[in-house]
Amino acid sequence: MISSLITWSLRNRYIVLAMAVALFIWGFINVQKNPIDAIPDLSENQVIVFTEWMGRSPQIIEDQVTYPLVSNLQGIPKVKNVRATSMFGMSFVYVIFEDNTDIYWARTRVLERLNYAQRLLPEGITPTLGPDGTGVGHVFWYTLDAKQMDLGEQRALQDWYIKLALQTVPGVAEVSSFGGFEKQYQLVLDPVKLQFYNVSLMDVMNKVKAANNDVGGRKFEMSDMAYIIRGLGYIKSKEDLESTAVGNYNGIPVRVKDIGTVQMGGDLRLGIFDENGQGEVVGGIVVMRYGENADKVITAVKAKMKEVEKGLPNGVTFKTSYDRSELIEAAIGNVKNKLIEEMAVVAVIVVIFLFHWRSALSIIIQIPITIAVSFILLNAIGLSSNIMSLTGIALAIGVIVDNGIIMSENAYRHLAEYQQQQSEKS
Repeated sequence: MISSLITWSLRNRYIVLAMAVALFIWGFINVQKNPIDAIPDLSENQVIVFTEWMGRSPQIIEDQVTYPLVSNLQGIPKVKNVRATSMFGMSFVYVIFEDNTDIYWARTRVLERLNYAQRLLPEGITPTLGPDGTGVGHVFWYTLDAKQMDLGEQRALQDWYIKLALQTVPGVAEVSSFGGFEKQYQLVLDPVKLQFYNVSLMDVMNKVKAANNDVGGRKFEMSDMAYIIRGLGYIKSKEDLESTAVGNYNGIPVRVKDIGTVQMGGDLRLGIFDENGQGEVVGGIVVMRYGENADKVITAVKAKMKEVEKGLPNGVTFKTSYDRSELIEAAIGNVKNKLIEEMAVVAVIVVIFLFHWRSALSIIIQIPITIAVSFILLNAIGLSSNIMSLTGIALAIGVIVDNGIIMSENAYRHLAEYQQQQSEKS
């Protein structure tokens, strides 16, 4: 069969050449499409379930949240393992799937099972899925350089403007905020005044929740005009909260400011984010979506940050803390240079040993075609261009030209024997 294939190839050289050119073009297109990263993603195929129940001890979280979730998530198809951890106020469940499982199919199955497990959890507790990223998905970190703003204002700017804008970038699974204070209205109640006005703490909580709301009414017609009745009750300032009625005392409304004070403060923090010992900062972590091209995602995030920076207050700029594109460019660039060097060295050695440029060209031309075809296989398997995969291609360059050298040498030997036979006959 091999001899027949060689015979057919020799008789149809232009068809073989056209097939080689087509493979090279197809491979070149796949080179452009192949995701680029510095390191291979060896993380497990997992879905994270996060549940928050602040103020509860790890043991209560374990008994009432983590255990019901783990026991119900174990029956999902294609699950290898279910791991969990409980800490103060938070529960994390890691559902590990088989490697060949589609990540979004896995997330759908977990979400379906969570709808069933919801009824087993305490009232008001809702588990949520983590971002569709991986363990090596943190591709870009940034901080805000805003010395004229306090940490609370910086965190509000990050949460309600910058984060929402960067999450629209294609390939970004999540932008996680860190540092600063999350602003909140804080009610500091006086127990003596509560007892004097006969108002309980639950009354205050329920009345404040009910007061922070808009209500709708019916249509009112007057002078051939229709007016929509609405009650505007959303709290927009401390004064609105202070004026909220929480009870009555001898027919007189008891307001929040009669039983305590209202202040703007920060939410409870479990740590701080310090930058190089120079003080606290506020920033964000860009998490890449599963299977995306890290280099393209980082480039798109940087372009979006330039747009967002135009709308920031005066004096507020971005500072890059971690940029994986530098590592990607350095790693990929180094491997690419080595590939070019090896191709040049192999070409020179082949020319020197064969001392026949057409034979050397037929061998050397295999290198770019084979490398291009290898990217077709990389995309088919789902592997990215990283320092591991490109190094494997670099190591295989010597093997690529081996068959060409052997075939050329064998052809030379047969030609020499044929010429010797012809000279003996003559």
